[in-house]
Amino acid sequence: MSVKPDAPEKPAPAGAGSPFPRVLLKLSGESLMGDREYGVDTRTVAAIAREVLDVRNTGTEVAIVVGGGNFYRGMAAAADGMDRATADYAGMLATLLNALALQDALEKLGAQTRVQSAIAVSEVAEPYIRRRAIRHLEKGRVVLFAAGTGNPFFTTDTAAALRALEIGAEAILMAKNGVKGVYDGDPRTEAGAQFIPEISHLEAIERGLRVMDTTALSLCMDNGVPIYVFELADRNIVRVASGDRIGTIVTTPKEA
Repeated sequence: MSVKPDAPEKPAPAGAGSPFPRVLLKLSGESLMGDREYGVDTRTVAAIAREVLDVRNTGTEVAIVVGGGNFYRGMAAAADGMDRATADYAGMLATLLNALALQDALEKLGAQTRVQSAIAVSEVAEPYIRRRAIRHLEKGRVVLFAAGTGNPFFTTDTAAALRALEIGAEAILMAKNGVKGVYDGDPRTEAGAQFIPEISHLEAIERGLRVMDTTALSLCMDNGVPIYVFELADRNIVRVASGDRIGTIVTTPKEA
């Protein structure tokens, strides 16, 4: 009996208006909560998944890094007395829960996906292998990177910057929960906080602005990766990926 090999998955045709061949989308764990106090809201996750699939259908290859703050925060637990490394490993497992939830939502919509984990969980996810991740993207699959960098003391912001560089993403799309972009203060607590439409990586570091952590910003600055910071609101992921100017652009001008 002969068995035919599986037909290769064909990526969607490239959209004429898509400015980014490949992007990395960074989502906070809190963005998956919806109106809940913790955990995952399935309707919110489904709405995010629809937007990700719409972006993928334009021809843009999409990788995702999601945080774990809706379940667990390593630094907060460490502040309460837990060993920091142990707390961070627990946080990595929380990101895996979120990646699996998002994978499920994407696949219910017909997307092809792969979860790659930086720590070994072979029953539910592939190990992170850079060349395999790139091949998945080339085949039109959405790749979800879980468990951060696999090391304690590094945030999922740093993981997003690192993975974006490793896969050759043209940009990091950073969706913020309830914040329109980058401000010179915390708009939730400071009434006079001013919105910043564009800023350099170096200035964001020097001013201590809460865009990403310093390690992540430095990686992006040194390698010329722009960060698009925007509010996770209806259709904003699609709008940013299609080139609309919303939110804040963090970039370093190229030297002449």
